[in-house]
Amino acid sequence: MLAGLAGGGLLVAAGVAWPQGATAERPIRLIVPFAPGGINDTVARPLAERMRSLLGNVVVENRAGAGGTIGAAAVARAEPDGNTLLLGSAATHIVGPLVTSTPGYDPVKDFTPIGIIAVSGLAIIVHPSLPVKDLQSFISFARNRPNQLSYASAGAGSATHLGAELFKSLARLPSLSHVPYRGGGPAATDLLGGHVPVGVLNISSQMIEYHRAGRLRILAVTTAKRAGSASEIPTAIESGLRDMVALNFAGLFVPAATPAATVERTSTALRTAIADKALVKLFVNAGLEMSADDTPERAQRFVESEIGRWSPVIRSIGLKPG
Repeated sequence: MLAGLAGGGLLVAAGVAWPQGATAERPIRLIVPFAPGGINDTVARPLAERMRSLLGNVVVENRAGAGGTIGAAAVARAEPDGNTLLLGSAATHIVGPLVTSTPGYDPVKDFTPIGIIAVSGLAIIVHPSLPVKDLQSFISFARNRPNQLSYASAGAGSATHLGAELFKSLARLPSLSHVPYRGGGPAATDLLGGHVPVGVLNISSQMIEYHRAGRLRILAVTTAKRAGSASEIPTAIESGLRDMVALNFAGLFVPAATPAATVERTSTALRTAIADKALVKLFVNAGLEMSADDTPERAQRFVESEIGRWSPVIRSIGLKPG
């Protein structure tokens, strides 16, 4: 995983008054609701560096637990003054609230989106021992071997699990069985070792390196267009599955009652930060794509659309609030 990149200073447009949102005594907290070291930190830490020039002292605080819902709930309950931000994702705003009986927040009513920063797709991967070279040949191979193949995901109810179940439905592979792991790392390890023949995992620079080295074979990605970091890999749409789009995302959110002026100030700071070419390169190299939903209004529409799109998938596979 790529380390955080130190950011340079940002120019503030002439004539714009920027209220100081943070002080040395009370910095702005950017809550990452997962443990340190993952893709969320890859996004949060360099982003915080670049936003400091516009907002004041922004510090990243990891608050892990319950699939991201503990950190998200803490932000939902925070004072709505712009001093507590959430790095939200599909886990906090789609999966968690739909499969957790008491997540502690409503993903639409209890947050105001600042913007979607980046999106990432999933990779449909096979061990190279399987005699398939593309997605359609795998689908034919699997259909001819009912109840003989299984796939690894990062866990029951994870974005990778939901994406895989959507793939199974569209490809008409009902007997492809699920093997949930405790995270993408352990799933990738067993996939590399051939202990499980198929994986549906997040696109990452490491997965792309395994693919190029021949240790794994990525058959397709689940983004609407090819990944900028691996343009040689086709999309599932190109491979014949028209509706096979499954995205994770990283977005910035504040508590719902945050004043409009503070939301706009934070939104402007975010858009300025993610216009930095070095930051864009860092994210693309990590398997991310910059999002066009970078305003509060577009981000709100995106979140509501994703909730509506994934709710029936979650119901169809019998995931119940627990």
